[in-house]
Amino acid sequence: MNNFTGLSIGYVMTGSFCTFERCFEQAKRLRELGAKLIPVMSERASTVSTRFGTNSENIKRLSEICSHEVITDISAAEPIGPKDMTDIMVIAPCTSNTVAKLTAGITDSAATMAVKSHLRSGKPVVLAIASNDSLMGSAKNIGELFNRKNYYFVPMLQDDIEKKPASLVAEFELIPDTIDAALRGIQLRPIIHHSGNWKMNKESNEK
Repeated sequence: MNNFTGLSIGYVMTGSFCTFERCFEQAKRLRELGAKLIPVMSERASTVSTRFGTNSENIKRLSEICSHEVITDISAAEPIGPKDMTDIMVIAPCTSNTVAKLTAGITDSAATMAVKSHLRSGKPVVLAIASNDSLMGSAKNIGELFNRKNYYFVPMLQDDIEKKPASLVAEFELIPDTIDAALRGIQLRPIIHHSGNWKMNKESNEK
């Protein structure tokens, strides 16, 4: 069992709304493991209402889980690094749009500012990817971050290799293990796999 007592984790949520429930559950789990959570939401995540919850409901829920006001704008996220507020940062979910901005060094949201500010001290960042084009348009950006110092990935699943062949979604339940490994400078592996029967799909493709 992971023990994160005394660990301060920046917990950043971006706009993959269909994975919010799983990310809330992992935030709860990290709290149960003793971590202090500094919650951050990108402007998109904090202002858009969907069938997965209204923006106000989602902000309130994350705030209650973390027992901390949610950071939702750039100015509030900027002090994270200078004030040494976080030991490690988790982006869950992390969209392909966020990955592209991190790769390009674009700081235009609370989420990207939080990461930039945190990285000034060379501390680890954990990315829990959730994107339908991870193996198409976003593959180059994800690959770039694979090779960047301080970035670690929650192992990813090809969640539907037939209907969404380019989609990757983090195995969110592995966030605590990924944090534990990242703090030791280790990337959990395998990074990418799929849940389908490879042999069955291979035979189907050969017909």
